[in-house]
Amino acid sequence: MKPDSPGGHPSPFAAAFLSLLFPGLGHLYARRFARALAFAALPLLGLALLAGLLASAATRDMLKVSIFDPSVLDAILAIDIVIFLYRVAAVVDAYRCARHAGRAGGSGGIGITAASAAGLAAIVLVMGMAHVALARYDRIAHDTIMAVTSDQPANPVTPTATPGGSAAAVAASAAPVQPQATPVAWNGGRLNVLLVGVDQRPDQGTFNTDTMIVASIDPTSGQVSMFSVPRDFENIPLPPSWPAAAYYGGVYPYKINSIWTAAEGEPNLFPGTDANRGVTALKGAIGYMLGIQIPYYVEVNFSGFRQVVDTLGGVTIDVQLPVTDFDYPTDNGRGAIKLYIPPGIQHMTGEEALAYARSRHATSDFDRAQRQQRVITSIRQQTDVLSFLDPNKLDALSNALKNAIHTDFPRSQLPQLVSLIEKANTTNMTSLVFTPPQYAVQCPAAECAINYWLHPIVPAIQQAVAQAFASNPATAASRAKLTAENASIVVENGSGIAGQATNVAAYLNSLGLKTTIPSANNGRAPGGIRSGTVVTFYNGAEAKMPETVQVLQSALGVTIQTATDPTVTANVIVVTGTGTPQYTVPPGG
Repeated sequence: MKPDSPGGHPSPFAAAFLSLLFPGLGHLYARRFARALAFAALPLLGLALLAGLLASAATRDMLKVSIFDPSVLDAILAIDIVIFLYRVAAVVDAYRCARHAGRAGGSGGIGITAASAAGLAAIVLVMGMAHVALARYDRIAHDTIMAVTSDQPANPVTPTATPGGSAAAVAASAAPVQPQATPVAWNGGRLNVLLVGVDQRPDQGTFNTDTMIVASIDPTSGQVSMFSVPRDFENIPLPPSWPAAAYYGGVYPYKINSIWTAAEGEPNLFPGTDANRGVTALKGAIGYMLGIQIPYYVEVNFSGFRQVVDTLGGVTIDVQLPVTDFDYPTDNGRGAIKLYIPPGIQHMTGEEALAYARSRHATSDFDRAQRQQRVITSIRQQTDVLSFLDPNKLDALSNALKNAIHTDFPRSQLPQLVSLIEKANTTNMTSLVFTPPQYAVQCPAAECAINYWLHPIVPAIQQAVAQAFASNPATAASRAKLTAENASIVVENGSGIAGQATNVAAYLNSLGLKTTIPSANNGRAPGGIRSGTVVTFYNGAEAKMPETVQVLQSALGVTIQTATDPTVTANVIVVTGTGTPQYTVPPGG
C-alpha cells in the first residue's frame, strides 16, 4: 500500500476515515494487520449473524414486529451506544497507529498537527451524528408506544353522577365494591378488542362513546369479524356480579354510550380502579351482551384520527352509497357545512375520511356504523406496519398517534398484536351492525320523536356472534352483505302444499335473509297453483341488493324476475310451486 504522507508515512486522517467506513480498514492501511483483523472480526461476525437471520422469512417477520416492543427499543438504544463507542475506538486507534507508523525500518513517526486533529474530530462528529439520529428515532418510537399504552385512561373528564341516582344514595344501598378480577389475558387465541370513538365535551363533564365496534381476529385463519354496537342501545344486561346489576334491576337503563361516564361517577356500582373503571364497565357490559370476553380496548380521538390519516398520505375508500349532509358540524371553527361524498373509489384526506365516518344527519346510525367499519378496513388494507416507523414521517406520526390513540393492550405483547394484524384477512370479513328488528326492538314512533332508543334482543345477538365465529369467511361475508342490504322478503305458497311457504322461509332465514309469510289467506299466493318457484324483485330493488339477488338465485335455483308496482311494499316476493323442493334447515340455522 502506497504511503500518503511525506516521508512515506501513512496518513492518520486517511486511516481514521477508512475505519469510519468499516472498523479495521484503517489498520490494514497502516499495515497493522493483526489489529485490523481484531477490529474487523466482531462486526463481520455480527453481519454474518444478521444475514443468517434475515435469510428466513419467518425470522424477518419476527424482527419486524419486535420493534414494537419497548424493551427491544431499549436494547437497540444500548446496542447503538456500544457500536458507537466501538467505532470511535477503531477510528482513534487507526489514527494513532498511522501516526506512530515508522519508515521502512519501523522507527519514527509523525506528530499531531492542528489540521490532523481537526480531521479526526470531524470524523468522530459525523459518525456520532448518524448514531444520534438512530437514537432519536428509537426514543420517538419508544415514547410513542409508552404514551399510547399508558396505564391511565386518555383524556380523563370530571366524573358525574349516574342519571337517576346519586353517589350518596348508592353508598347507602350498596357495600363497597372490590375491583373485579383482571380479565383473562390474551393467550394467543382469538382476540377480541373494543374499538371506541369518543365524543368528548370537557366543559360538560361528559365522555360519550358514540362509536363502539368489537373487532375479533382468529389467529389461525386470519378471519376478522366486526360488530357495531348502536350508541342508542338501552337496557343492556349487566353481569350479575356487579352491584350495578342489582341497583338497576339487571340492566343498564340508559344509553350504552353514557356508561363510561356513569361508571366514573359511581365507584360503588362498577368494578375497576379509578384509572380504568369507565372502560372496564364498557368492555364488561358489551362483552356480557355479546357473550364473549373483551380483555382490551383501543380508544380513538377524532381530531387525532385526522392527523394520523393525513400523515399516512390519506386513505382510499370504496364509497358504495353517496353521503349527503347539509348540516355537517366541523371542529375547526367553520360551523356547519354542506357535505357531499359521491359514490365510487375516493382518495380522502383525514378530514374527509372523518366526515365520511361521522356524518349521520341524512342517513341512519346503522349506515354510519357500516361506513366506520369500511374506513377501518381500508386503512388496514393500505397500511404496512413498517410505515409507522418511516423516519420521514416519524415525528409527525408520533404526535398524531399520541393525540389519537390510547389502549390498555399490554406493551410486552404489542409485537404479537402487530403480527396478528398483519395476518388479518379483511377480504372476507364478517361485518354486523345490530339493527332492528332482527337484533333490537325500536321505540314506538311517537316516543322516538322525543327520545330515540333501542332495546337489544340478546339471544339473537349472541347467536349471530357465535355463527360469525363458526362460519367460513366467505359465508360470513355474504351474511354481512345481506344484513347491510336488509331486504324485506315475502314468501307465498303457490302450490297448495301445506307448510311449504314456512319451509322455504325458514331455509332462507338460515342463509341470513329476513322473510315473512302473509297472514291473509293463510299465506296462499293469488292466481292459483304454480309449477315452479318464482322470485320477483319490485320497484328497482334488484339494483340495490346484488347479494340478495345472488343468494336467492343460487339457493332456489331460479333466475329472478323484476316488476314495478307502487302498491307492493316488500322488496321481494317469493312464490313457491308444485316443483319447489323440500329444504333442510342446517342445525343452528
